[in-house]
Amino acid sequence: MLTGDLTLLMLGVAALGTAGVSAAADTSLVLDAVVFAILTGVLILGVRPMLRRRYGTPPPIPTNVDALPGKTALVLDEISEHSGQVKLGGEVWTARPMETTEVYEPGTTVYVMRIDGATAVVWKGP
Repeated sequence: MLTGDLTLLMLGVAALGTAGVSAAADTSLVLDAVVFAILTGVLILGVRPMLRRRYGTPPPIPTNVDALPGKTALVLDEISEHSGQVKLGGEVWTARPMETTEVYEPGTTVYVMRIDGATAVVWKGP
């Protein structure tokens, strides 16, 4: 019921509301279906967007791997197309250059462009 989409939650609340109306007014099956359809429409079109805005927003600050692109790193071992290591945020990462023809020497400062699996894709910059 508590999926990120909140659809099942809306259907469950509409079913409970329909059961309550049916128990209170002793309505027919056709009227129960109409009440369920109306409650579902109101909840999905009215309440669900408000709940998604409130609870469905991603964290404002990127964390973990999402926070690494744009940071600088120090080259520890020569970075070439198939090998290399950088020190990034106090940790040692395997790295490769963004352009496969480039080679970065140890001691060079590079920028992390993206993280590809467990490998930092780096670029020296202009």
